[in-house]
Amino acid sequence: MTTRDTSPTSRALLALSELHARPGLTAADLAAHLGVSERAARRYVAVLREAGIPVTSVRGPYGGYRVGRGVRLPPLVFGADEALGLVMAVLDGHHDVRDRTDPVGSALDKLLRALPEPVAAQAAVVRRSTAAAPDRAAARPDPAVTAALVQACAERRPVRVRYRSESGREWDADVDAWSVVVRHGRWYLVCRRHDGDAVRTYRVDRVLTVRALPGTAAPAPAVDPVALLEEHLAQGWEYDVDVLVDAAHADVVRRLPAGLGRVEPVGPTTTRLVATTSNPAWYAQQLAAVPVPFRVVGGPELRACVREVGARLVAAADGTGPTSPGPTAGARDVTGPGGITDAAARS
Repeated sequence: MTTRDTSPTSRALLALSELHARPGLTAADLAAHLGVSERAARRYVAVLREAGIPVTSVRGPYGGYRVGRGVRLPPLVFGADEALGLVMAVLDGHHDVRDRTDPVGSALDKLLRALPEPVAAQAAVVRRSTAAAPDRAAARPDPAVTAALVQACAERRPVRVRYRSESGREWDADVDAWSVVVRHGRWYLVCRRHDGDAVRTYRVDRVLTVRALPGTAAPAPAVDPVALLEEHLAQGWEYDVDVLVDAAHADVVRRLPAGLGRVEPVGPTTTRLVATTSNPAWYAQQLAAVPVPFRVVGGPELRACVREVGARLVAAADGTGPTSPGPTAGARDVTGPGGITDAAARS
């Protein structure tokens, strides 16, 4: 590893990072990673020791430099319950905490090795003995893309994003990045598109590139980012949705999955659902689970998919449906993360 900053302090910090990531490095290995001579590598280790960082060395074929316990970056001081809480949070995110090649597992490994033994002991036991089942619904975005979007939100800078929808269509959008929200294992960018002055929500894992634009982003509305996300999840996609539901507005709001669209009262016992979707087949599945009558009055693609779902349900009830499991030829995946409760699955 090389760096443009050749100051002794920077080199010493780089040496510390390498020793954290690769315990047991020899002077020759450390020199190779830093792009310096072995003599210089030993000098940087000496600088670390003079700063009070316990770098130990072991001779022999399995020897090398190692950073001892108790190294902390003040003012961060962790208690045992906090260290355990971090491990549990990582497991809740369905990460493999024992995989040191994963960025999350690597970061957790560095943290636990840096903490004093009494603080890290319980968390280390949980890490060794607990496994997280993979979340098939989760979609982890590219860390670099996520970092660029978070930075744009923090600095109130407009950006140009290259986006690919579920159907495979790609486009560029100039947006004011307002917030990044994690919902049901998926990361979303809540933003304002410059063309049309409309609020949009984009899946971060479908953002291909991010490029900063000059100027300052318009301020975000003074509302909760999660509420803003759910309000606009079903807006701006390829296929229209217009449905009349035979139920009072309050009942429809209570029964519909959050984020499925805008709900408007039409009469005492009729409510209108207006939205857009990139997957009419998935949307038809959501409507089929609503336990009240409804009529599709707009959106030919959705109407066709609802007709297909209805035919399959009737065939299943009559015993005339297919006996072999699995989707029919050409059928699209209509499974959303978290089942029918996640209206953002196909956005």
